[in-house]
Order: sequence, then structure tokens, then C-alpha cells
Amino acid sequence: MSDTAVRATDLVLAYGNTVALDRSTFVIPRGTVTAIIGPNGSGKSTLLNAIAGLIGPRRGTIEVPARGNDARRISYVLQTTKVNESLPISVREVVTMGRYAGAGGYGRLTREDRAAVATAMERTGLTGLATRHLHTLSGGQRQRVFVAQGLAQDHDLLLLDEPLTGIDLTTAEAIDDVIHDERSRGCTVIMTTHDLSEARVADHVLLLSTRVVASGPPDEVLTADHISAAYGAAIQHLDEGRIFIDDPAHLPASERHSHRERTIHTEADPSEVHGDDL
Repeated sequence: MSDTAVRATDLVLAYGNTVALDRSTFVIPRGTVTAIIGPNGSGKSTLLNAIAGLIGPRRGTIEVPARGNDARRISYVLQTTKVNESLPISVREVVTMGRYAGAGGYGRLTREDRAAVATAMERTGLTGLATRHLHTLSGGQRQRVFVAQGLAQDHDLLLLDEPLTGIDLTTAEAIDDVIHDERSRGCTVIMTTHDLSEARVADHVLLLSTRVVASGPPDEVLTADHISAAYGAAIQHLDEGRIFIDDPAHLPASERHSHRERTIHTEADPSEVHGDDL
């Protein structure tokens, strides 16, 4: 298990009578950026919850060494930027919350804790916003705050639920830089995404459709056959490597858009990243 971040065998995840992820077996390697991709309702967020230990398997097993050794070594950044407008809490205070899990019974922060908070804010470009109240920030700025909170926590495994969805390009680039920098620091990053270009530059990909359709390197997983199996009727056109997908979960407005125009990854092969929406 030393090279494995997550190992699942015949895993079934469910809420009540609803199966979110049907029988699936896969391995996520340690020290990589893994993208979990699939249409809306495919089980992406449910799988992140299972990796974090928030829900247990209905059947099968899921092994997460970081969780077994110390649950605090997993940092989980949820997809939310909603803020109680009446809560007068600053950016620095929100990021500092990431340190309380390891602060001991009295919750006293050390010099090391404060240094970790300062580093997390610097890495996400928040130092100049430290005293701003959270409710005064834009959605993209709030997303950076929650990512910084996750970075401030001591962790070996960083879980991110749709960290690049619904934010401006500058913020997306900043968060993407952090994601890949985490890998260089020896951390394993597992993120959900609707963006094919983001999945293509990950080290490892899980393609879901209420089960794991395929798992492995991007060029082996993101094939026409696998994508067609996962997205089904959402496929608009499939020809000579050009993939057009209409996924309502990722529509920011009534009009469709091209990922080729908005992707932050210019290194992705433009002949493979097409479509009105993915």
C-alpha cells in the first residue's frame, strides 16, 4: 500500500435506496494529481465523501492509508462559497480554522500554526486580503480562501470538489498552480471536475457514470469509447478525435460555450478538446 493513496474493491456507495456508485474496483496512486470526471450525478462527490470517511461502503471495501494512520492528514475542500452575511469573519480567521484540528485540547495556536496560515495565504494570493470580511469577497476570492484553509491543515491527501468550476480565469489559474505544486511537495491530490482539459493534464483519471467506467493515465481513460460509455446521450458528435458533449451540470448560462476558448491548459491538444460543453 506504500504507493497507493486509495484502493477500492467491489465498492458500492449508496444513500438510502439510491445507489450513487455501483460495484467498482480501482486504485489511485500516491503522489499524483488524480481527476475524477463524469456527468452530473455520476457519483463524483459521493466518492470524495467516501475517501474522506464521511460515508461508509454499502458493500465492498475502500482503503485509504492516510485516513487509517491519522484522519487529520486528509484535507477536504468542499464546493461551496456561500457565506452567512451576518458573520463578521475575516479571511485570515477562515484560513486559520484549518489549523484547529491539530491544535490540541485547548485550541492554542503555535508559531508553527501561524506560519502555516501565512504560507497558505501567500500561496493562494490572499495576503493582501487578510483582514477583509469573507462576505465582501467575490466567488472566486472565496474559493481561494477555502482552498487556503485546506492547505493550512497538515495533510498528505488533499481532496477538492470542483475547485475550478464557476470562477474567473485568473482564480482558476492560481488554484491550478497550487494543485500541481502540492504534487511536487509530495502530496496526493484528488479532485472532481467537469473539465476534460483539466483531466487530460492530470496524472491519473477516474471516469465515472455511477460506476468506474475506466481508471488509469489520461490517454488510456479519455478515449472516445470510454467517454461515450460514460456520457451516453450527452454525446453530440464524435468524429476523428473531436468530442462534443452537452452536459447540463456545467452550463453557466442558457448559452453553451467552448472549453477550447476558456481552458487554462493551453498544453492540452486542441484537436481533442472540443464541444459546446463538457
